[in-house]
Amino acid sequence: MPADHHVDVLIIGAGLSGIGAAWHLQDKQPGRSYAILEARDAIGGTWDLFRFPGVRSDSDLHTFGYAFRPWTEATALAGGEAIRGYIRETAEGSGIDRHIRFDHRAVRAEWSSERARWTVEVERTGTGETFAMTAGWLFSASGYYRYDEGFTPELPGIDDFRGQVVHPQRWPEDLDYAGKRVVVIGSGATAVTLIPAMAEATEHITMLQRSPSYVLPVPSQDPLAAWLRGKLGEERAYAVVRRKNILLQATVYRLARRFPTAVRRLIRRVNEQQLRGSGCDVDVHFKPRYDPWDQRLCAVPDGDLFRALRQGQASVVTGHIERFTKTGIALTSGQELPADLVVTATGLNLLAFGGLELVIDGEAVSLPDTVAYKSMMLGGVPNFAYAIGYTNASWTLKVDLVCEYFCRLLAHLDATGGDTAVPEVPDPEMPTRPLLDLRAGYVVRALDRFPRQGEQGPWRVLMSYAEDVKALRRGTVDDGVMRFSRRRSPPATTPRVELAA
Repeated sequence: MPADHHVDVLIIGAGLSGIGAAWHLQDKQPGRSYAILEARDAIGGTWDLFRFPGVRSDSDLHTFGYAFRPWTEATALAGGEAIRGYIRETAEGSGIDRHIRFDHRAVRAEWSSERARWTVEVERTGTGETFAMTAGWLFSASGYYRYDEGFTPELPGIDDFRGQVVHPQRWPEDLDYAGKRVVVIGSGATAVTLIPAMAEATEHITMLQRSPSYVLPVPSQDPLAAWLRGKLGEERAYAVVRRKNILLQATVYRLARRFPTAVRRLIRRVNEQQLRGSGCDVDVHFKPRYDPWDQRLCAVPDGDLFRALRQGQASVVTGHIERFTKTGIALTSGQELPADLVVTATGLNLLAFGGLELVIDGEAVSLPDTVAYKSMMLGGVPNFAYAIGYTNASWTLKVDLVCEYFCRLLAHLDATGGDTAVPEVPDPEMPTRPLLDLRAGYVVRALDRFPRQGEQGPWRVLMSYAEDVKALRRGTVDDGVMRFSRRRSPPATTPRVELAA
């Protein structure tokens, strides 16, 4: 399969991370050619895929937005449509959209040390046709969600149910839930978003959970941001609020980890106040078994979930499913929940690097045998970078730093005449642990298929923006761990591609 296109950097994914990576490349490495492969037919990634009612960010857009492009809307916890528009406008305004190849999926990538190039098998998703591209670097911006299907556990008797069952990841455009009895299975971010968004239209909506999650009301707008815009202008106000919110996120996380009992009590007190008059028992339905930030906290803008509970439009049931019946769900407690529609907000499936198969000089890479380097490369894998954001703060904070470091790495290669960079693991027997630090079910189910992280140094995945600033923005590129080299022979000539086909 001959390669018919070549770029210096091939970015995989046209979502928040991919568009950000392209912007940084254009800004800091303007002489390099690049293309973006997007398996779907639109910009936006997660924010284009998920279309369920109320879909929104649970991080404020002053930190979830790009460092280089202010978020100017009043709402800080923005909805999916607004975020999708923000990403699309960033791409169109910078000319990035002209570099995107839609309906193109990267399937397999093989590295040649002799040529210092990746040869990538690309599939046109509409036709199944494949062709090859070559690239000096791969940048995976596909996140870690599996886009073609979400997670649904075994649900006994589901075929007996006469109503409709929907997973949020595949929400039908024409789904009518007005006046219906709805049960949402789950207690995570998707469930607490769906309940208030659907509550006013349904006859009644119930959140059915096996165990509670931490849920906190947060303001949907930032009064300081609005005030500062009038005083400082959009860009300066955005920078100030972004810095303030970075500090606030870090403080909340540190307090939760250092004083979990005290933070538990505080969250319970807030929940108790929010639930007053709802008849909902806070200790039954909002008292998790785990400590704060063992799993990600669920933010509800302006307490909308609690408001729906107080108004009687929604309710929470904590219990275990015995089986589906013709008309609803029977619980092991003997209670039966009548339902016309069941939404299985039961989680996501994870997929490392979009399922891309990596091969180095003819030998397949086993991802669980690799170790993350500075949260953005893999030990022993040359010229391959990736963007995975924070689990305890806004995703984009990490991605921006990774992209900055990536461009510094490319600049170092230019300055030294090299073309290959590969992190070398000093001790193959060094202790490792899972890549992600969350105990959520969707994470735990997939960790054995992901790379791992070390216990210290550049092999540890940092979950601190301040530490990452030191390591990625200010730290040296030539750190004694990264090995730089130049190819042993010139690559074969292949056409360069600048624009999307």
